[in-house]
Amino acid sequence: MELIKPGTNFDFVRFFKYAYTFSLALILLGLASFWYHGGPNYGVDFAGGIVVHVKFVQPTSIADIRQALEATDIANVTVQDFGQGGNEFLIRMPMVESAAEGFSDQVQKGLSAKFGDQTFELRRGETSGASGMAVQVKFTQPNNAAEIEQALVAAGLANVTVEDFGRGGSEFVIREAGTAELSAKVQKALSAKFGDQAFEVRRVEAVGPKVGSELRRKALLAVLFSTVMMGIFIAFRFEPRFGVGAAVALLHDVVITAGALSLMNMEFDLTVVAALLTIVGFSVNDTVIVCDRIRENMRKLRRESLAEIINRSVNETLSRTIITTGTAVLVIIALFFLGGEVIHAFAFALLVGFTVGTYSSIYVASPFVLLFEKRGKRR
Repeated sequence: MELIKPGTNFDFVRFFKYAYTFSLALILLGLASFWYHGGPNYGVDFAGGIVVHVKFVQPTSIADIRQALEATDIANVTVQDFGQGGNEFLIRMPMVESAAEGFSDQVQKGLSAKFGDQTFELRRGETSGASGMAVQVKFTQPNNAAEIEQALVAAGLANVTVEDFGRGGSEFVIREAGTAELSAKVQKALSAKFGDQAFEVRRVEAVGPKVGSELRRKALLAVLFSTVMMGIFIAFRFEPRFGVGAAVALLHDVVITAGALSLMNMEFDLTVVAALLTIVGFSVNDTVIVCDRIRENMRKLRRESLAEIINRSVNETLSRTIITTGTAVLVIIALFFLGGEVIHAFAFALLVGFTVGTYSSIYVASPFVLLFEKRGKRR
């Protein structure tokens, strides 16, 4: 099946300079968006923390949800509209992990600043479990749980709870809230404001900050290494100039796709990384087809200039490119509109990446072959 008649000769080479300007503009627009938003909008996979996905029976405003959550002691809560009907929301909370010092050391410093070093002692070291970190504290005089919690929050310990241990008001258990406890607090606050039947919790996800940071680093390396290795493969399979063009084209596709996600303020999570790796694989496949035809025509059409050979090669593979990309994009459009909000960013990234990947195979990878020839002649 051919959509483009044999012998068609669109002059793609004539527009190479305009294409470079267009690509540069898209890249700068994406970088400007990153600067405006203060970097990527990392999801819980990379930023760490806890996300509670809530669906209400009736459309609800973000302001009302925030007002309900203000009654809790959870710090730095953010609420994001997740659906298109105004009834699904993501409630995000940070998950604090001790870095250089342990949780018990932080508790001791916070209490010392408020009550003094001689007014209490730590009776039990920190432990960890499903409910988070915990330490037991005994005061020399009866104390108040609310004052203790206030002192710890002021010391930078967010999301802590203080429980009276039942020894005359002088012993307490201080916990750094875990996933189950924080999600329970959210449900309790929403129930008090809207009622138990007004909403449902659809999912709860939690990733520690250290784990999120490690995932972010590995995701970046995965995309970078896949791009470089694809370029090296094409350099060995064809010629070095083809490999450089392919690597630049792949990097071009990833950067523009990431910029588009930033412009739409969509989340960067593991599904988006999967989309970026898919884009690298799809784009390099299209680039290999074009490069292979260029190399084949360079052997057959020795009297023609390289610019004419590139034009002919792109035109000869144009039907295949349109059919392959078109069928893939049709599926992605269905995913984008019918797949739900959970894979919305994934489908959007594929939609942009596949489109840009096809463009880059023609207007980014191919021109590099021509650029290398011109430099060789100058020398």
